Amino acid sequence: MLDIPCVIFAGGKSSRMGEDKSLLPFGGFNTLAEFQFSRLSKIFKTVYISCKDKSKFDFKASFIEDIETDSVFAPTAGFITIYEKLSQDSFFAISVDSPFVSENEINKIIKNDTSDVDATVAKTTSGIQPMCGIYHRSLQNKFIDMLKEENHKLGFLLKSSNTNFVEFSDEKPFLNLNHPHEYKEALKLL
Repeated sequence: MLDIPCVIFAGGKSSRMGEDKSLLPFGGFNTLAEFQFSRLSKIFKTVYISCKDKSKFDFKASFIEDIETDSVFAPTAGFITIYEKLSQDSFFAISVDSPFVSENEINKIIKNDTSDVDATVAKTTSGIQPMCGIYHRSLQNKFIDMLKEENHKLGFLLKSSNTNFVEFSDEKPFLNLNHPHEYKEALKLL
């Protein structure tokens, strides 16, 4: 099992889905969040769920509630809260809506991470996958500045930091469930 803490980001607005995607049923579980928590708990020793309000979930997990910024649904505020709550210098970030990122992809990212970078994230032919990778504490102040400036573009942060991009040729593991048709496609792929 991996020592680095894993944080599942489940505090988004889900506006493209039309409903809270973290609460959609998935893979035999009542919610996508519980599915992700269960499967990632078999890979990582410690798994947290970053969210606005843990009361929406009906299963036991370690939650990191981002209650300071109710109006901000970008992951920026979540990152700041995570840095405040965790003592470790880095953590593995993954979005609740990427259920096909497997242990293979996670291990490849971890293998390519070094202590002298700010982040190590996945990159496919379609672009950077900012919600699948390792973020180091060296980015904490940049996230604070981003929140103050209301700049929530993770891609910009990663390109302007010392980021190690790990190339993946297969797009399938990085399928995000942003729209209802992608959710339906994911259910077929299970």
